[in-house]
Amino acid sequence: MPTQNKPSLPVIKRLPKYYRYLGEMEKEGVTKVSSSELARVMGTTASQVRQDFNCFGGFGQQGIGYNVKLLHEELGKLIFARHPVPTILIGAGNLGHAMANYFRQDTQGFELLAAFDVKPEMIGLTLCGVAIRDMAELEAYCAEHKPKVAVICVPREAAKQVAQKLIDLGIRAFWNFSHYDFSIEYTDIIVENVHLGDSLATLSYEVNNNL
Repeated sequence: MPTQNKPSLPVIKRLPKYYRYLGEMEKEGVTKVSSSELARVMGTTASQVRQDFNCFGGFGQQGIGYNVKLLHEELGKLIFARHPVPTILIGAGNLGHAMANYFRQDTQGFELLAAFDVKPEMIGLTLCGVAIRDMAELEAYCAEHKPKVAVICVPREAAKQVAQKLIDLGIRAFWNFSHYDFSIEYTDIIVENVHLGDSLATLSYEVNNNL
């Protein structure tokens, strides 16, 4: 489906939510859904739903609604690559273990190739089916396997140290849990920052001001 207008970041961030809800509808046997019904589960308006989809050429027909299966498939094509994206994990501690386990259960279009750590006791172990390698091997490994994405599960200080090295090795996309925002210094890369503290603070505000 050809793109009509360049989608804004808020629109892009809503796509996975549409995709998830449509997948749930499909499992429940729902075949058709209106923009109003989608708006209700998304917590937005029917107009917003139509505007979002118009960024990608539409998908529905006036007065008929959307075919759930086809819309789910089309959004999947937009969101996910045709072939799994080669990915590495930096930091094999507790958080890294959780992320590796997530990749094992739900790859979401990414293939976790290897994990890297600096702790000698971790080197050579297996993390959810992938080998944990010494950070000293990172350059040679990237030259051979050419990963495109790095999952960053190290403290902020460590992330600052490895950022330039990873970018020099050709990695231009990061799923970043380190609390260090790569994109501030390196403006030509793709970063999805996940700050658990911010999320918890948002919940705290809602609890303290609405209960």
